[in-house]
Amino acid sequence: MNGSSRREYLEAIYSRYRQADLQEKQVILSEFCRNTGYNRKYAIRLLNAAPPSPRRERPPRRRRSPTYSAGVISVLGAVWEAAGYPCAVRLKALLPLWMPWVRKHFHLRPEVEQQLLGISARQIDRRLRAFKAGCKRRVYGGTRPGRLLKHHIPLKVDRWDARAPGFTEVDLVAHSGNSGEGEFAYTLTVTDVYSGWTEGRALLGRGQAGAVQGLEEIAQALPFRLLGIDTDNGTEFLNWQVGRWCAQRQIQFTRGRPYKKDDNAHVEQKNWTHVRKLMGWERYDTLEAVEAMNDLYRHELSLWMNAFQPSVKLLRKQRVGARVRRVYDAARTPLERVQSSGEGEAAVLAQLQTQQASQDPFELSQRIEEKLAAIYELAHPRLSPAASMVGRTQTTTTIERHEKRMGRR
Repeated sequence: MNGSSRREYLEAIYSRYRQADLQEKQVILSEFCRNTGYNRKYAIRLLNAAPPSPRRERPPRRRRSPTYSAGVISVLGAVWEAAGYPCAVRLKALLPLWMPWVRKHFHLRPEVEQQLLGISARQIDRRLRAFKAGCKRRVYGGTRPGRLLKHHIPLKVDRWDARAPGFTEVDLVAHSGNSGEGEFAYTLTVTDVYSGWTEGRALLGRGQAGAVQGLEEIAQALPFRLLGIDTDNGTEFLNWQVGRWCAQRQIQFTRGRPYKKDDNAHVEQKNWTHVRKLMGWERYDTLEAVEAMNDLYRHELSLWMNAFQPSVKLLRKQRVGARVRRVYDAARTPLERVQSSGEGEAAVLAQLQTQQASQDPFELSQRIEEKLAAIYELAHPRLSPAASMVGRTQTTTTIERHEKRMGRR
C-alpha cells in the first residue's frame, strides 16, 4: 500500500473510529495497523489527531516550450567548433565579437541573432553537452631536471600579483610521439600572467642555444616589454646561456619547485589549449615539420588566440567556511587586457587592432585547419599514436559541417 492509498484509507475510517466504542476502536485499530503496516502508537496518534484535510489535486505541470530553437543551437555549436571549443563563459564573451562574421556565414534572422546574444553561459553548457561528450584529454610530458645554476636561480612559490603585462611563465612541450629516443620537436610556450597573451615557437631538440633563440624571437613578437620569465627545472632553461640572456636584457629569472606543476599553472594550461589540443601527440622530428609549425605559430595562431579568443582570469580567492570561492573577472581577449593596461607598444597594438577588425574568424579558422592538416602529414608515421587526430578534425571545415546539418547541401 503506497502513501496515497494509506491516506485514503485513513480518511475512510477516521469518522467511524471516532464514533465507535472502546472495543470497536480496538478492532478498527488492529485492522488499520495490519493493512497499512503502521506502528500501533503511531496509528493511534493519526486517528486521534485533527481530521485529515481533503487532498487537493495538483494542477498538471505546464511544460515550457524550448526557448532556443534547433537552428540557434546548431549555429552555436558551429561557432563553438570554429572557435576551438572554448568554455561557456568564453564562448558567451566571444559571440558579440564574432557576430559580424556569424551574420555573413550563417545568414541569421534577427530573432536568431537576438537569442544567440541573449543565451546565458549556463544554458550554453546545457545545450552543448552532447557536443562535448567525446572530448578527452591526455597528459604527456618529458621534462628532465637540471642541476646547473639550480641554486643560483630563486624559487617563486608565492601567488602572482602581476598588475601589468611582462611577467611570463615558460615551458616546453615535447612532440616525441610514442618514443622519447632521438631528436624531435618541442614547442616553447610563453604565457603572460597578467593578460594571458601566449606565444609559441617550435624547436628541433631541446638545446640551450635553441631555447635562447626561441625566447629572443618571442620577446621581439610580444606587444609589450618582457620583464620576467618563470620556468620549471629543466636543463633547457637552467643553464648559463639563458641566465646570461636574461641578465643582458634585465629580465627577472625565477623557477618553480621540482615536481610541482601548479607553480607554473598558467603556462601548463596553455600547453593544452594552444599546443597539445592542436598538434596532438604525434612525433615531429624533421626540420620541415618545425618550419611548418612555426609558420602557424607566428601568424594565424598568434592572432587567433590573442585577438579572437576571450579568456577568464582569476582575481582572488575567498574562504567561506570550509569552501574556497574563486572570483573571476569578465571574459576578455589578451589584446583587450594589454590595451587596457596602457603598457603595450602603441604602434603594434594599433596594427593588431586593425587586423582584428579586418579578419574573418571563420576564414582564419579554416586557414588554421589547412595548415594543421599539412603539419599532420609531416608526422613520423611509425612512432606516432594510432589516433592521429586529437581535439580538432581536418576533413571538412566548420561551415561545411554546419551547412550539412542545416540541410543546405
